Amino acid sequence: MKTYTDFTEQELVLLLKNRDHFAFTEIYNRYAMLLFYKVNQMIRDEEIAKDIIQDLFTGLWEKSDLIQENNNLSGYLYIIARNAVLKYIQFSKIKNDYISSLAHYASDVSLDTLQDIGERELQDVIQKEIDKLPSKMKVIFEMSRNDNLTHAQIAERLGISDKTVKKQVQNALKRLKDNLSTIAPIGIIIIELAKRN
Repeated sequence: MKTYTDFTEQELVLLLKNRDHFAFTEIYNRYAMLLFYKVNQMIRDEEIAKDIIQDLFTGLWEKSDLIQENNNLSGYLYIIARNAVLKYIQFSKIKNDYISSLAHYASDVSLDTLQDIGERELQDVIQKEIDKLPSKMKVIFEMSRNDNLTHAQIAERLGISDKTVKKQVQNALKRLKDNLSTIAPIGIIIIELAKRN
């Protein structure tokens, strides 16, 4: 006779959707420790990681009817965990050394995973902060970042000095870093990666 440990992901999902406690327990036993390990790698805080995993599995039970039967369950759980981490990061201050760990970890994530809601939300947060810059500073910053113009090219187009352009870009970066550090610390990574010498 087949036991729960022998069931495939799809079979467990079907049972879970029918409110089968044993199927839920088997899913938890298979994936909780692995997900905890992944989450803890990203945020380096065991207590927060435990809370995220607990919330993930509570949500899985409460919203089991929303799971699609043909979903890759392990991938589905990973995406939920990753989104929870991104939300935690967006609304928490994290030490700079943890940010570099996250940047390293994020570089190992597949391109498919990165095409996710969390990334789009983060881009929206960053754009909102750019939109708050003073108008002249915003124009110069966007010419530098979006149009990939050098400081000299921007100065020539706007009829101002290279020094003025450089100072405006530096001020914009400082403002964005200060504002994003409390809203979405990962945004600092993106800004730093876009920074030109």
